Amino acid sequence: AALKAFSLAKSLSTGNSKSFFCVTNK
Repeated sequence: AALKAFSLAKSLSTGNSKSFFCVTNK
């Protein structure tokens, strides 16, 4: 799951990725 999230964040490479990371870390 972590790898998927990392890939998604890398793909976005934007503020959205930050928000997504916050939600995932939660």
